[in-house]
Amino acid sequence: MKETIIILGSNGQIGSELTVALRKKFGQKNVIASDIREPQSIEEGDIFEVANVLDKNRLKDLFIKYKPTQIYLLAAMLSATGEQYPQKAWDLNMNGLLNVLDLAVELGIKKIFWPSSIAVFGPHSPKIDTPQYCIMDPNSIYGISKLAGERLVEYYHAKYGLDIRSIRYPGIISWKTAPGGGTTDYAVHIFFDAIAKGKYECFLSADTALPMMYMDDAIRATLELMDAPAQNLTIHSSYNLAGISFTPAEIAQEIKKILPNFEMSYAEGDPRQAIADSWPKSINDEYAQKDWNWKLAYNLEDLTKEMLKNLKNN
Repeated sequence: MKETIIILGSNGQIGSELTVALRKKFGQKNVIASDIREPQSIEEGDIFEVANVLDKNRLKDLFIKYKPTQIYLLAAMLSATGEQYPQKAWDLNMNGLLNVLDLAVELGIKKIFWPSSIAVFGPHSPKIDTPQYCIMDPNSIYGISKLAGERLVEYYHAKYGLDIRSIRYPGIISWKTAPGGGTTDYAVHIFFDAIAKGKYECFLSADTALPMMYMDDAIRATLELMDAPAQNLTIHSSYNLAGISFTPAEIAQEIKKILPNFEMSYAEGDPRQAIADSWPKSINDEYAQKDWNWKLAYNLEDLTKEMLKNLKNN
């Protein structure tokens, strides 16, 4: 069966790299990228459409025009930015999702990818080896919207038979695209500043452990989940994905092995610290391992080498 794919939010940190991977897999003409504004550059032959996920009529026109077999909904406002604009974050994250789900039902589009996040966990969730099912009491508007979204996608699966697949992404680390306003962004900025300045002031404390993942693993996980036979999948809200857990001090130590003169300092009083403190320190992803044979490839040492090598070369 020929796949036609629309990616909503294709300019973001994940979207920009996922678009490339999907075009490589399914063909340039079969993958339509879309965002609220055009990217800085468009390769010859790439298809791009300007669309706002809050404009339901525009989305409907887009879906009718291209008749997608799969939709990837990546448009969202992340945790740190969401705390500055909570109403906008709720509107974008929830109504954008509802627009896509309702149009999928109306137009018979069955397969959707929508990302969740470790932000769905909260102060009373287990912090170590956080399981798939546990207390979830997020205290950021981003986390609240993602938890509500998980309930929505499971509901639409049960009521309308939509094949919606989702991952609770940990922090994503990439050298190709700047991060988009998340609490885990320090783990990207630290590499950029290590190369450019030889030092970095971290907005999280030295011992703040959080689950992270190299972008290559995140893209591969997404594609593997979407390829998995539907009958193998037991989670219809969102799958835990563990990644690797480390602290700012630990990542600084890895950087020092390659850049011995690198200096790390820590700012105090940043509001992102409270968000990070409410999140898990490590994740249990046994369902992903069991249902679609998920295996992580990059550890902290590998990730650090890849980031510094690619940033130096680019």
